[in-house]
Amino acid sequence: MRLMSVSADRIAVSTWSLHRLLGMTYPHDLTTTEIGQMQESYGEGEESLLGLPSVLANHGYHRLEIVSFHLRSRDPIYLAELKDQLRIANVRLQTLLIDAGDISHPEHGERDTRWIASWIEIANELGAENARVIAGKQKPTRDALDRSIKALNTLSEGNAGSSVRLVTENWFDLLAEPAHVHYLLDKLDGRVGLLGDFGNWGGPNKYSDLKSIFGVAELCHAKAGFIDGDLDEADYGACVRLAEEAGYTGPYTLIFDSEIPNEWHGLAIERDFIASLPL
Repeated sequence: MRLMSVSADRIAVSTWSLHRLLGMTYPHDLTTTEIGQMQESYGEGEESLLGLPSVLANHGYHRLEIVSFHLRSRDPIYLAELKDQLRIANVRLQTLLIDAGDISHPEHGERDTRWIASWIEIANELGAENARVIAGKQKPTRDALDRSIKALNTLSEGNAGSSVRLVTENWFDLLAEPAHVHYLLDKLDGRVGLLGDFGNWGGPNKYSDLKSIFGVAELCHAKAGFIDGDLDEADYGACVRLAEEAGYTGPYTLIFDSEIPNEWHGLAIERDFIASLPL
């Protein structure tokens, strides 16, 4: 056995993992590009998104993924300030997670594609390395998959020349199994990458299914399960091992969503487990 060699640069944190710390969210309305009214979805919160980069760096993290509903404004001045705070703290904005829209929808797909395109512009303004787009939420019929492929091609063409890489995720009904993930990616011919998420698939074939897609994954949401505050080491270890065995070399974005332990402690448990995992 050897220990994994996971440098600090391969560890990222999503704002989703700190949603209790942030407290506030700004829900999306797909009929407008305006930011929704603030909601105390997880209480008042203790930290703002603008203050997060320095706090994150103080905890030893230098990669961040921001969920779109954590942005309180799309105003260029606000976005420039956030970008500046990231620069000062030496935190890379790895991904803007565009967390709404169904480009595979037969009626609303074109509307949602335009809405997502406007958020890809925000990813560019923020200097994000990637923008994650939901491939679709419809049942995986050939028509739904092809609508998604057409929309993703449109988004890719609209983002041509940008340094922001578009990726999608093994999420919702459309991409609930490996065959559909591979079909979609093959048709896109490299124009859109894959963010693989440990937590989106389950069942008896979970590990083989995940291993099937991690050979082409560029990003990873490394979500762990906690039982009464204790990490489910067997499951988490199996997921990280299969990713490495499949040839995955990208960053691991720590996803934490448990009542206990607290968020920073939970993230540290995940990070330290990955760093010390024997292969």
